Amino acid sequence: MSDVIHLLPDGIANQIAAGEVIQRPASVVKELVENAIDAGATAIHVVVIDSGKTLIQVIDNGKGMSETDARMAFERHATSKISTADDLFLLETLGFRGEALASIAAVAHVELKTRQENAELGFCISIAGSKVTGTEVVSCDTGSIFSVKNLFFNVPARRKFLKSNETEFRNIITEFERVALVYPTISFQLTHNNVEVFALESSVLRQRIISVFGKNLNNKLLPLEVSTSLVDILGFVARPDSTRKRGALNCFFVNGRYMKHPYFHKAVIASYEHLIPVGEMPDYFIYLTIDPSTIDVNIHPTKTEIKFENELPIWQIIQSAIKESLAKSSSIPSIDFDLQDAVSIPVFSEVSSKMSRGYSPTVEVNNSYNPFNVTPVEPSPDWASLFHEFEVNKEDALSSALEEIPTLTVPQIENSTFFDVESADTHSSESFTQCYQYKSKYIVTSLKSGLALIDQHRAHTRVLYDGLLKNIKNNCIHAQRLLFPEIIQFTQIEMSIIPSLLDALNYAGIELNFLGSNNYSILAFPIGFENSDHIKLLQDVVSRALETGCEHCDIISESIALALAKSSAISYGKSLSNEEMDHLIADLFGSTSSSFTPEGQVIISMLADDEIQSRFKR
Repeated sequence: MSDVIHLLPDGIANQIAAGEVIQRPASVVKELVENAIDAGATAIHVVVIDSGKTLIQVIDNGKGMSETDARMAFERHATSKISTADDLFLLETLGFRGEALASIAAVAHVELKTRQENAELGFCISIAGSKVTGTEVVSCDTGSIFSVKNLFFNVPARRKFLKSNETEFRNIITEFERVALVYPTISFQLTHNNVEVFALESSVLRQRIISVFGKNLNNKLLPLEVSTSLVDILGFVARPDSTRKRGALNCFFVNGRYMKHPYFHKAVIASYEHLIPVGEMPDYFIYLTIDPSTIDVNIHPTKTEIKFENELPIWQIIQSAIKESLAKSSSIPSIDFDLQDAVSIPVFSEVSSKMSRGYSPTVEVNNSYNPFNVTPVEPSPDWASLFHEFEVNKEDALSSALEEIPTLTVPQIENSTFFDVESADTHSSESFTQCYQYKSKYIVTSLKSGLALIDQHRAHTRVLYDGLLKNIKNNCIHAQRLLFPEIIQFTQIEMSIIPSLLDALNYAGIELNFLGSNNYSILAFPIGFENSDHIKLLQDVVSRALETGCEHCDIISESIALALAKSSAISYGKSLSNEEMDHLIADLFGSTSSSFTPEGQVIISMLADDEIQSRFKR
């Protein structure tokens, strides 16, 4: 029998490796920008056309490469960062495996122009599908210019499954921001389709964060700084009063690398315990500096997951540092003494004391009065008349209470979880008993199938969501113009999705006007939401759209309806009358789904009759 195992050609092997490292255009931007940083660049310019599908160009002023290095850079596992296996645990650079350029060249047309500072001329090499198509000596500036064209030209299946241009560009912005946040002393520039998106000058860390995410973040950040023998922590965390439910900016960086670490994220959330509402998230930008030998950055191809040797102690240090920063914040008001407005207090003197001294009052006492000589007269109780009056008042109170109990006819529901379809007519004529509100959070009522516990906030969210979604689709929502337009500022990622949301927002009664510099003015809002926080609600809509995508108009409408419904639904802790509870229950059972919220949360929990009876058996 002949042998069947053979070595793959280099071209196929590179394409397989490219599938691990280069997942989308944003991966190319990340790898090339990190290489520029490792080359000592102080200015990096990223040019993107068609969200990277047509062109990705990274221009840097680093130290450049020689002709030999430029050729070797595109070979697999060719690197200047490591020489032995021990070097993997002492990494202080971003790129080290030597797979990025080889993977990019395997699935795109790549051109590299580079020149070292002491060289008169530079070198240009062109590669397509891992094959060198041309080399020449050129005149260029010091540094490197990488041009990646026609990404995935030879892997049509990969190119076919790329997302829309808007989605891919948002991913590019995300990778660009993560790198720019770590190196504030390097100037970065991003251009998309000949439009400048970012122009970040060299600055300090706080200014870089504000330049990336907007000036509104400036007053929300608290400094964070601690130095220990195990780890040094630097960065910023948000004030407790500036948290949000969706779209929070959560960034961890370790030795100049962005990372995702759910365990450390829990340390941040635990630091805000009892300070922020449940379900809300704070913004934070936390930079860790640690001994490279105590971490492993080579456990994932994209290097966003890092394993720590001392996770528990670092967890405790992060939590303590954040709690200290929150304690030192100005969340607790302090007394400010203004000497100019101070009241003058006269100095004590004997003269002023006599002038201000009052006279002691005189008290007249009747010395002949003796309280013990008076004998009080106690009336004899008439127990018969008292009992008769109590019985009469009891019957009157009971009859009036029974007359005030409201009744509500249950609407017929098809395929209901809580009613039998066969006996729908019976239920339509049956009335609810009196509802009871438990801890201003749950509504307790009896149904034929048992005892129902209804979450009042979730129930109202479902009712409002169904009504809003129907009105949005039918374009029946009436908008009310604001007397004073409100200004809202978006991040660059949020700005990329706003054009796709404008039509759906107009259908929902939300009118926006672009002011420039990532700012919009809110001109109109749906009637019935006048008292809501328009800016926070709109930010929630945009965050949901970023999470769920905006490829389909129905998805956008659902995101808007859900955000509006949750913001206006009955909150926990609000007391409801019997009439309000009855109306809510009727509307709930008349909705499209009375069992779950649009997010899949349970609305009603049933306690069946058999289960209730079993609890009293001995």
